[in-house]
Amino acid sequence: MLRTQLAIPVPARRAWDLLIDTQAWPAWGPSVRAVDAPARCIGSGVRGRVQTTPGVWLPFVVTDWVEGQSWAWKVAGIPATGHVVEAVTPTTCRVTFTIPVWAPLYLPVCQLALRRLRDLSVGSAPDIG
Repeated sequence: MLRTQLAIPVPARRAWDLLIDTQAWPAWGPSVRAVDAPARCIGSGVRGRVQTTPGVWLPFVVTDWVEGQSWAWKVAGIPATGHVVEAVTPTTCRVTFTIPVWAPLYLPVCQLALRRLRDLSVGSAPDIG
């Protein structure tokens, strides 16, 4: 697995809430245009569809889940990114994205996603959860 991470000056719960909120995904995920899921926030085993930036809809399923800490998914049946949140202090967390080794060109996309997540987390966006 490849990894990229970023310290974000917000409590871990704030970052986690944005990572699991499908309505927030297009705001921080450069490759996500829209999401169709049975609930606003994902959980273990949740299935739905994600619309990629080019407009293609692909099915997804959450395959790994540790509440408040990490989740991973398959998109179109292929293992995709993993998402990990760790508290560093009560007011700072570290978010790590894991990328399959066969997808090194996706690393810059994930680095941009982390910066967008940071900006969204510390910005004036309404509280999610």
